[in-house]
This record gives sequence, C-alpha cells and structure tokens, in this order.
Amino acid sequence: MYLVMKKALPLAAVAALGLGATPVIAADASHFKDKTMKIVIPYGPGGTYDKYGHTFSRHIGKHIPGKPTVILQHMPGAGGAKAMNFTANVMAKNGLNMVVPLDNIVINQLLRPKKMRYKADQFNYLGSSNQTNIIVVARADTGVKTVEDMKKVALIGATSGKFSSGYLTPKLVIGLLGLKGRIVTGYKGSSRSILAMEQGEAQMAAFNWLAWDSKVPHWFQGKKPFANAIVQVGNEKDPALPNVPMLGDIVSADQKAMVGFLASAGPLGRGLAMPPGVKANVIKTMRAAYAAMNKDKDFAKELKRKRLRLIPSSGEQIQAIVNKAIKDTSPEVVTKVRKIIFGSSS
Repeated sequence: MYLVMKKALPLAAVAALGLGATPVIAADASHFKDKTMKIVIPYGPGGTYDKYGHTFSRHIGKHIPGKPTVILQHMPGAGGAKAMNFTANVMAKNGLNMVVPLDNIVINQLLRPKKMRYKADQFNYLGSSNQTNIIVVARADTGVKTVEDMKKVALIGATSGKFSSGYLTPKLVIGLLGLKGRIVTGYKGSSRSILAMEQGEAQMAAFNWLAWDSKVPHWFQGKKPFANAIVQVGNEKDPALPNVPMLGDIVSADQKAMVGFLASAGPLGRGLAMPPGVKANVIKTMRAAYAAMNKDKDFAKELKRKRLRLIPSSGEQIQAIVNKAIKDTSPEVVTKVRKIIFGSSS
C-alpha cells in the first residue's frame, strides 16, 4: 500500500517551540563537505526499519549542505534497545551520526527504565516519513479469524525481543482481553518472525501494517488467505483495514488509558534522529534536509517502488509528540501495563 499525506499533525505544542529563544543559525556546508555520515538501523536487514533507512541513505545526502556520503550500520539486539542505548551513550555527538529511532522509544523508557539507558526526549528528532498501527496477525489454518477465536486457541507468537512492539502489543492484547497464547523472542527483526510463521514455527505475530503489506501482501488475498488480521492498535484505523477492530474500541472503559499508552507509538513511524548533545545549528540544518527529502519526488517514487508509505512529519512535530507522551502518561497507567506485559509492577 502506498499513501502520501501532506497534512501536518495537529499539535499545538509545535507552534510554541522556539518562542522566546535565541534564533539558531544553521550549520553550513563546511561541517558536512567530504564527510561520511552514518545511519544506524536498530534491527537486522530486510525489515521496514532497514528499508526506510536504506532509502534515507540514498536521498538525504543531496539535501545536506556539502552533500556528504551516507552509509548504513545494522545493530540488532534486545528488540532495538541495544541501538537506542548505543545512540544515547556511545555514538559520537559530532553531527555525523543518526539512528532510525524505535517507534516505541517512549513506551520502552517508561516500562523498563532500568534497561533503557536513555531519555527519549533528549534525542534530536529530524523528522518521520510514516505513521502506522500495530496489527496482530494469525495464520488462517489455526481457525483464528477474530479476537473471540483467540480466546479458544492458544497461539505461539514470534518477535525479536521483549522491548519490541512485536512483544509489547500482543502481550497487552492477550492480557487485556483474556486471550490464550505466548510470545517467543529471539528472532532478528520482522522478516525472520514472518518467516517463522510461514514455516510453521509460529502462528502469530504483531507488526505495523506496512511490514505485513510490503513483505507478504499475498497472505491476505483471495478467498482462502494464508493469514488474517485480528486486531489493530493505534490512534485511528488504518485506511487499509477498515473492518479490523481497534483494541481501544473493544476494551472496557477503565482499560482505554492502557491502550492509549501503546498507541502513542503510531505517529513516530519511520524517521531519523541524532543523539543528545549534537549542536543546535546542526540539528536545524538536518531537520531542513529531512523536510526537503520528504518533498523530493525521487524519494517518494523509491518508497512507492518498495511498497512503503510516505506520511511526512517534521522533526519539531516528532519532538513534541515524544515530549507530550512522556509528560501525559501517569505512573498508575505505566504500572498496570507493566504488570500485564511483564508480570511485575516494578
């Protein structure tokens, strides 16, 4: 599926950013000329993080003054947390290094603060090129077509690690709705998890719809599909899945805040960020470069060719989303979600 959405996110907080502050002068070409910039991918090759990151590396350089070379580095591990911890604490703050941040970066920080050695609001977000929901999918040969069916059949799910959305989302769904099933971790990214489903090692997985639609669109086609989309988690229904229920619509009133906590990941999508401590003038230049890339017709064409969506957001918008999510999530909600997912409130 391919979609371009030009409407900005309705965040009043964005307009207030920078008011009363000293204007920042953008970094010039001398900072980037003849340099090599690096994008770190928090998962292994083949997933949507990799596909977006690869596309970013091919296009953002021409919009940066000095036109530096841009390369990739894959850093899988701990459901993406390894790369985020590395970015915050080890990655050079010289304005030449970037990461494709996890969509659940805020969720991880609040749920597992002792494991997440970073503060999500301290990263410098350059922008995003997608927004998406997490979709729980089950093999059709299990007989599971609806949430009610999952109350009767115990499915085995596959994902990378306990910090990934592929673990957090189905665990919350199972816990809130009283479903059967368990999640097996250790698969390196969505591609390996999907392969496990295809080979029969697992019967269920939960990834954003982009991953499903770009990798295995044939699974959901025809009168006898290979797999069924069961439930989606996000702020609004994905336009491609109008008949798949939203988790927030089928839980009890007292559970909605917990669903909203995970749904905050949707707008973060797929984008780029720089570590804490990078100079403000470099961030200003890189946000302008990212915005220009999002408007680049060649960039849009390549995303379309890869069956990737383009729903652009600015760095300021993503920064505001992260700041607001951290500020608005109460400790009570975090405690309840943590207990459901990890079996402990601490």
